[in-house]
Amino acid sequence: MKTTLVIMAAGIGSRFGGGIKQLEPVGQNGEIIIDYSIHDAIEAGFDKIIFIIRKDIEADFKEVIGDRIEKVCAGLGVEIAYAFQDPDDLPNGIKKPAERTKPWGTGHAVLACRDILNEPFAVINADDYYGKEAFVKIHDFLMDYTPQKGNVYSMAGFIMKNTLSDNGGVTRGVCKVNENNELTGVDETSNIVKTSDGAAVDRDGVLTPIDDESYVSMNMWGLTPEYMELLKEGFVEFFERVGTDECKAEYLLPIHIDGLLQAGKISVKVLDTQDKWFGVTYKEDKEIVVASFAKLLADGVYKDELFSDLAAK
Repeated sequence: MKTTLVIMAAGIGSRFGGGIKQLEPVGQNGEIIIDYSIHDAIEAGFDKIIFIIRKDIEADFKEVIGDRIEKVCAGLGVEIAYAFQDPDDLPNGIKKPAERTKPWGTGHAVLACRDILNEPFAVINADDYYGKEAFVKIHDFLMDYTPQKGNVYSMAGFIMKNTLSDNGGVTRGVCKVNENNELTGVDETSNIVKTSDGAAVDRDGVLTPIDDESYVSMNMWGLTPEYMELLKEGFVEFFERVGTDECKAEYLLPIHIDGLLQAGKISVKVLDTQDKWFGVTYKEDKEIVVASFAKLLADGVYKDELFSDLAAK
């Protein structure tokens, strides 16, 4: 059974070069974070990759990332496909407000894959490093897919303290989990900061402690083909309630999945991962991320030539 990795990359800037955080070199040979995610996904068993991008950056994206990855994947028997997130791609009868310039969020991004996605799949952000363990666990979960399990999903559960930045506040989906390690709710929480005691939510300088051992969602989901129909239905419902905020509102994966959970339509297994998340949220994060990848290389987690340890499928 084919399993697909969906990479949300539509947020990459339209002009490639300095300042675009998803393209910052972090490896010794100029590798970027996407390279490591693709390596780890292929190693775990994924055999199809879909890049979600914007049509206006297609040529630049392929020049900087896509063409290079296509050559690697061709030698490994891994399929590459593209989906395009378009702000005008809306449900019938709905017209984009003239003032709206940006796409409609991560749920809308995944919906762009609806015509080319027919197998169980994982979703990740382009600019997050997740580690090997999460890819293995989600792939193994997806391999148990049957149509009878179409509304049973999974989520990589990262420990909050492993996902915080030393350089400022971050937004995380703080998870509620029951005794069976099933997700019961996701609370999108902004401005979570490191403190000397652990972590806190910073609200205009007022720090409210938060459990840094909590699970958080880093937008790494294991989903099924059946989810796409729910996602499509949810997008229609999104516009029914968006009201006057249609120029700024976003259709977000964690919020949609949380709504389905509360309605009892799905279940989500939280797959524990102890790996440390890396990402360039702030400019100052890059030095730490580069050092972290150098240590992974020194420890033998990756080879000098990143994809050299992978065999053709």
